[in-house]
Amino acid sequence: MKNTIYFSFFILLLFSITTKGISQNKTSQDSLRIAEIDQTYWNEITRTVNAGDYNGYEAVCDKNAVLVVSIGNNKRSEPMTVALEHWKQGFLNTKNGKTKDTVAFRFSQRIGSETTAHETGIFCFTSTNTSNQKTSKEYIHFEALLLKHGEKWQVVMEYQKSLATLEEWEALK
Repeated sequence: MKNTIYFSFFILLLFSITTKGISQNKTSQDSLRIAEIDQTYWNEITRTVNAGDYNGYEAVCDKNAVLVVSIGNNKRSEPMTVALEHWKQGFLNTKNGKTKDTVAFRFSQRIGSETTAHETGIFCFTSTNTSNQKTSKEYIHFEALLLKHGEKWQVVMEYQKSLATLEEWEALK
């Protein structure tokens, strides 16, 4: 009986140490993946929008990427290539100094593996005219499904779910 208790304790201790090691390793892998995604995807999205770099933005989209929008009465699903054509003039206006568009991201959940990621959060898109007056500022709940191709991450699906509030945005600091 005593040996059974010691054996059970040993197994429990071994399980605890093993799962803790796996958990720490997973956390380390998650941190590396998140840093890599931030560098090759989110920072690039921010840079391209701020600079009006249409071709750069297009390059972070998988050739088969899909945009899903479900904001108010605006509900649609379309190839990202179609969405990009709708957004192209905004990029050109920013590039030519007619407007200044910016985007920033905050995350509520980031799940993934070495080659896949599902990211959830809120983005803030602001557009300012040449008189430095904000013409629009929107906070939007989003989800993004990403795949790693070689050394870079690309979006496969972007889902703009609903409008968010400033309070929701600030809660994700």
